[in-house]
Amino acid sequence: MFVSTLESTARLRRSRTRTKKVSAREALAVSTLKAHQYDLRPAYASLICPDCKTWCPITGIQAKVQKLVPHHAGTAREDAPIRCSGSNRRVTVDMTYEEWWRLLETGFAETSGRRSARQHYKPIAAPAKPVARMTPAPVSAADALTAYREHLKKCRMSKAADRCGGNRCCAVGAQLAALYEQLKRTQPHRDREHQEDARVDALLTRHRVATAAKRTAAEWAKHREDTVDAKKATAKRSGTTVEELNNACRIHPAETVSEFCGPDLPLEPLRITA
Repeated sequence: MFVSTLESTARLRRSRTRTKKVSAREALAVSTLKAHQYDLRPAYASLICPDCKTWCPITGIQAKVQKLVPHHAGTAREDAPIRCSGSNRRVTVDMTYEEWWRLLETGFAETSGRRSARQHYKPIAAPAKPVARMTPAPVSAADALTAYREHLKKCRMSKAADRCGGNRCCAVGAQLAALYEQLKRTQPHRDREHQEDARVDALLTRHRVATAAKRTAAEWAKHREDTVDAKKATAKRSGTTVEELNNACRIHPAETVSEFCGPDLPLEPLRITA
């Protein structure tokens, strides 16, 4: 039985070949390519084939003759097995590894500092709806039902193609109807939550009132104890030395003179003549 040796798809490129075939085309000089189009590292010597624009290994990089390995022009295992015209083409390595690496570093420095001149404008946000035209969201089933009925009344009078009519509702009407069904279904649960919140608020308010009343009664009792004895009643102190001493002497004995009258204060009536 005859078995065809032809390949249906392109095969993978071999990294190195030992064929002695050499293409009759003129040699390709590495210096004519850009620095990013070839690689002169000994373990990864390769370049972009000018014919098929794909990376191809360079065989014999350290030998006398360097050439591109045989390869197909299409993608391996996908395209047709068409041999590229650049296969076995001689390559002239007229540049050292150090020179190539210096060119790469220069290119990296130039591209890293490059800045795009294109301006990117952000889209202008739509203006917000005025507060006077904002409609609050319904919080109860009754409010949702009222909003749904008002929408039906306005929507049926409009001339829009998708307006509400019969058993058909527009997008806004469907949303309001779904909201009404949800609020109606969850209304008992919300009522229980509101009752529980009201009961807790009443208990907290009662506790705060009782605590404030106890604190006020304790303060009044303290002031009452301080003001029962008349001898303990003192004047308001402003911080001066004279007032401190005056407050210290609360009751003066009979026929005594206060020490604050001064030594030159006359005790008898004086008659001043001109």
